[in-house]
Amino acid sequence: MQAARGTTQPSEATLRRLERASGALATQAVARMDEELSWFRAMPAAQRSWVTIVAQAGIASLVEWCRNPGRPPRLTGEVFGAAPRELMHAVPLRRSVDLIKVTVEVVEDRVEQVAEPGDVERLQLTVLQFSREIAFAVAHVYASYAENRGAWDARLEALVVDALVRGDRAEELPGRAAALGWADTEPVVVVVGSAPPGEQDSSTAVRRAARSMGCEVLVGVHADELVVVLGGGPDLTAVTSRVCREFGAGPVVVGPRVDSLAHAGESASAALAGLHAAAAWPEAPRPVAAEDLLPERALDGDPLARAALAEQVAMPLQSAGPELLETVRTVLGNGGNLEATARALFVHTNTVRYRLKRAAELTGCSATDPRGAWTLQLALALGQLEGDHSLWH
Repeated sequence: MQAARGTTQPSEATLRRLERASGALATQAVARMDEELSWFRAMPAAQRSWVTIVAQAGIASLVEWCRNPGRPPRLTGEVFGAAPRELMHAVPLRRSVDLIKVTVEVVEDRVEQVAEPGDVERLQLTVLQFSREIAFAVAHVYASYAENRGAWDARLEALVVDALVRGDRAEELPGRAAALGWADTEPVVVVVGSAPPGEQDSSTAVRRAARSMGCEVLVGVHADELVVVLGGGPDLTAVTSRVCREFGAGPVVVGPRVDSLAHAGESASAALAGLHAAAAWPEAPRPVAAEDLLPERALDGDPLARAALAEQVAMPLQSAGPELLETVRTVLGNGGNLEATARALFVHTNTVRYRLKRAAELTGCSATDPRGAWTLQLALALGQLEGDHSLWH
């Protein structure tokens, strides 16, 4: 093969003429692309100019290849050196083959004008051989780019998730995520749980599940914890339920919804605190909201959970007046027995029911429900310990 190419190689005079004509040939090739390829016509002017430069570099590479027939075409520097990354994004492999085909056709059409007398057939054969070589080389470049791009995306995604876990500066997150194709969407929620054991690739399964339901997703593994960021989608609750199947054994905790990725750190912080404290509630549903784990998080020392219990439970009861607060305390002290509470307070049982209904409306917790009673009791106890004691008597 090498010997055959050497004996049919165009003369140096033909190669010099081809070299001088490369600019005009590239311009003609781009004009034909504009005529024949509708998607090329729709490209921005900057990208079209890159294609012109690349086409000219490709013809120059043909000349160099003819002078050094034992060396394969080098694309990354000579041909795609003008704007490799941008062209890879703008022009997928199939369309790149179309561009090569048009360029080769233009060169073939001008062979008789470019070649020295007696060199036409040799130049035609050389162009045909080169078109095959460069098609294979382009496929290799795209494959290498995809592999490198995948590795880069994985590293960047890991950095974004790690920043959320550490609570780094929020304003940097949207820019990093945008580089991964994350759309500016809302709401956003963070889901955490244990990573599957062994070599199971949970990240791919999570991405497939979320994107099949129209949801943006970022995935990372932090220590032994799988951290998933979900954004938008027609039904974020349904997406969360589906995604939680891909976690390992144990609890899966959902952080509160936030309005953008810039605030996703708040959701991640609550979800991670909930995951750390979830062992104290063995019967918790899967997934469980971080807000539903406020008592366990507070016992675990989470200051945000303590503040939330004070704001959402203790302070509303305190502000509602002594009768409501006393009724809740008495019901809790009597194990939820309304009749015993009514006797202790010298009121009718219906009065107790009315007050408890009012308390549930203010706090979201029912004193006659075991979970609600536990939350109320802990919130009131923390209020006693941390607040002005005179307010609670």
